[in-house]
Amino acid sequence: MKKEAIILLNMGGPNNLEEVELFLKNMFADENILTMKSSLLRKFIGSMIVFNRVEAAQETYRALGGKSPLVGYTKELVEKLQKEVPNDVIVDFAMRYTPPFAQDVIKKLPQDLEHIYLIPLYPHYSTTTTKSSLEDFEKKHFFSKNEAVLVEIKHFFENKTYNEAIIQRIEEVMQGERYEEYDIIFSAHGLPQKIVDSGDVYQKHIVKHTTILEKRLKQKGINFSSTHLAYQSRLGPMKWLEPSLEQKLQELRNKNVVIFPLAFTIDNSETEYELHIEYKEIAQKLGFKNYKVAKAPNDSELFVKALVEIYQKMR
Repeated sequence: MKKEAIILLNMGGPNNLEEVELFLKNMFADENILTMKSSLLRKFIGSMIVFNRVEAAQETYRALGGKSPLVGYTKELVEKLQKEVPNDVIVDFAMRYTPPFAQDVIKKLPQDLEHIYLIPLYPHYSTTTTKSSLEDFEKKHFFSKNEAVLVEIKHFFENKTYNEAIIQRIEEVMQGERYEEYDIIFSAHGLPQKIVDSGDVYQKHIVKHTTILEKRLKQKGINFSSTHLAYQSRLGPMKWLEPSLEQKLQELRNKNVVIFPLAFTIDNSETEYELHIEYKEIAQKLGFKNYKVAKAPNDSELFVKALVEIYQKMR
């Protein structure tokens, strides 16, 4: 009987167009996303956001084939990771806002597990992602019959193998082009400024990660004309982290640019739609000659290797 399990955690994404509304409802019911103390106010504001966004969100996923690519990539990652750990270790995944939910994954696990290793697929810590996913699993685990000890990691952006996986993706998209002719933008998912001001370390992790990658690229002889950090996926009228990706594109004098989705380990609507389609249209209007977007690590061999290292270190 298997005594350990590795569970990868992520926010999830709609498996079909009917799940788009469920995805949005669960996201905006999360007190780590809408942080007001009043549950009634959160429910009201959340329902208004869902009402105003559901049709546009469905159009986005329709353009991606009717579903989020995130779940498919995650399944492939789990299959590859399962082959790289001992045979008696279970590897699975749970999503925060869409199936498979934590409670359903926990029900499938053997009752005599000794340890469950939780690895949120967010390289940088944030209350809106890491904390939310871990708390959700912890709560569902507490009310289950499973008595395994939970072991958690909260960030892994400093892992050298993970950063090699990122650099590999950058090399792939450049396909032998001259790095010196391009600027690179590390694009991270945005966050309301008030969440950062309340003590969320996400921005600090993002800035530190950018510095690590810039140094590592130069060590490998990969010298871009300039390196930038920007934030995407802004929502609503409140102040968000700056500069936005659109602002950064407007500022660039160099019209050759490559984008790496810094905050994402798995490609999703924010990468395959926002970056590949929406921001590409903006770049074209701004006169960019070359606009490239690197893939997220997804199920690459290096990312699988990094996850094995993370698991082994947690033990």
